[in-house]
Amino acid sequence: MSIAVGDRVPDVEVMTMTPEGPKPVRTGEVLGKGKVVLFAVPGAFTPTCSDHHLPGFVLRAEELRAKGVETIACVAVNDAFVMGAWGKDREVGDSVVLLADGNADFTRAMGLELDGRGFGMGARSQRYAAIIDDGVVTELLVEPGGGLSVSSAESVLAKL
Repeated sequence: MSIAVGDRVPDVEVMTMTPEGPKPVRTGEVLGKGKVVLFAVPGAFTPTCSDHHLPGFVLRAEELRAKGVETIACVAVNDAFVMGAWGKDREVGDSVVLLADGNADFTRAMGLELDGRGFGMGARSQRYAAIIDDGVVTELLVEPGGGLSVSSAESVLAKL
């Protein structure tokens, strides 16, 4: 069952890349305080994710912060090394926290898995965005299919 508006975000260990290497973090710590925008992508370096979804949030980070967003986070079912390399390649800097859900534990806990076996990708996350206030989902924007229509930075800004 998928997470819903009014539900608390699951507290699961994921990884983030630091200058010292991969570091475990709890989603409850990263996503559980203040106003947070979380968006999920099926995979780092995939075309829509790299060319549109992530760059939209990087470009609009200041607009999101001006509307009270304290943390912008992106989660993908990739390892911390891939997420770190993707962040460097896309020049993310400090604008977005990249969370590596390598085992899809967070994605499963959210109930938003995508079966990518038909594309040779295995278990992945559906594409979505969520607005979270103090750990509680207040908006959940899950893409109805391929593409990027409801979970873009522009869509999130319109909901804030």
